[in-house]
Formats: sequence, structure tokens, C-alpha cells
Amino acid sequence: MYNFDFEKPTSVADAVAALAGEDAQALGGGQTLIPTLKQRLASPSKLVSLAGIADIKGVCMSDDGQVCVGGATVHADVAVNAGSYPALAALAGNIGDPAVRARGTIGGSLANNDPSACYPLAALASGATIVTNAREIAADDYFQGMFATALEEGEIITEVRFPVPEAANYQKFEQPASRFALVGVFVAKYADGVRVAVTGASEEGVFRWSAAEEALSGNFSADAVPAAPSADGMINDLHGTAAYRAHLIAVLTKRAVAACG
Repeated sequence: MYNFDFEKPTSVADAVAALAGEDAQALGGGQTLIPTLKQRLASPSKLVSLAGIADIKGVCMSDDGQVCVGGATVHADVAVNAGSYPALAALAGNIGDPAVRARGTIGGSLANNDPSACYPLAALASGATIVTNAREIAADDYFQGMFATALEEGEIITEVRFPVPEAANYQKFEQPASRFALVGVFVAKYADGVRVAVTGASEEGVFRWSAAEEALSGNFSADAVPAAPSADGMINDLHGTAAYRAHLIAVLTKRAVAACG
């Protein structure tokens, strides 16, 4: 490790002010950032911990029936307290291991936007709203490619609002060592249609499978799931070929739809 300054503000305003400094970096649970620092792949001059901001922690229901999760809420708390959205709670309860779930935060996961992470596809499949200290961003506009988001420099995720679907399920084909998704599919059925999001498969990061959405919006059954999407643009690595990942997308989508029944 190398020398850097550390601040732990207790309000969003103080955190924003601290992040205005040159080369300052926000720190959520540190499950990605700390290993990155240890490998010297990043070298911020100051870390600004968000762990001391009580106002952006916790899970609640809004007046319009959305599950609202504070940006600094750890995975373990989402798993326990997001029972009004069972698929989301189950997803959070299966991230990493107990140590990761006790430290990692939903805001940190969404800000990092790892191409194999779980929360990005939950937000995308749910049509969630990512709320920051400055604005509200629809999930469809938020994710902009592998490790890329609509967040501006120094912008902090304060809350994520999830509309609760009529039915939903997450199917995750895990890499045994990391418990990241080799491929993961989240299906959410709403009154106005079905949303299907995929993680772990594409070189562009999390995405919506529009062909499956169209088919399932007309006939919500596993038999309606289309053939596997094209393998073009899928990740091809030692864990699985592009064709294998494409195949898994269709298989997991069928399983998710069947589980919704």
C-alpha cells in the first residue's frame, strides 16, 4: 500500500465536499477498491468513506410501493430487510460470502458496475431509479458499458428505488471460487410487460435481452423463451466460451420464468 489521506464524513454534503479534492475516491464497503489499491491499480490521494453516513443506510417502502435501499446499505441488510421484494432479497443473500455481505454495499456495486456483478442486473431488470446527491437516473440510462456508468466525478449514490414486480426470479450460474456470476439472468414481470437482464456474459457489461422480453410479455412461460442470443460480443475466457455463455442465457431465463410460476 501507499500513503493517502482518509476521511469519514457523517453527511452527504460533507462527503461531496471531501470528494471535490483532487484525486479523491469514494469508499463504500471496499470489496473491490481495497484489492485494487493493494495491487496498485489505483492510487487516489484521498479515500472518503461513506460508511459513517446514517442517512444513506437502510431499506424501506415508499408511499408508491417501491423498495428503497440506501446507497451505503450492506448486502446482508438488503437480504434481511427487502422481504417485500423476495427476488432482490434472495439475490443479496447470495452475493459472495458472509464477510463480503457484511461489508459490501449496493451503492458501491452499482458505482463500480462490474460486468459480472449481481446488483446491476437487478436494477436493470426492475427498471430501478438510481438516486444521487444531484439527480435521479433511470437504470436504462445509468449503465453505459463495462465498468462505465452515468455517474459524474464526485457524485454519490444515496438511494436505489426498486418498483416491486408481480413476479421475479434470479438465476445465477456461479464461478465457484469468486461466486461472481459466470452468467446471471433476472426476470421481472410487471403489469406493462416483462424485463429480462443479463450479467456476466457480455463484453459491454449488463444488458437487457429484448427478444426474450418481447416473447415473454406475450406469453409468460418457459416455452416462450427464444433460442439463445448470438455469441457475438460475449465474453470468451478460461471460465467459459462466448457460445457457452450465450447458451446459458437461454437456459437460465427458462429456469427463472419457471421459478416465477
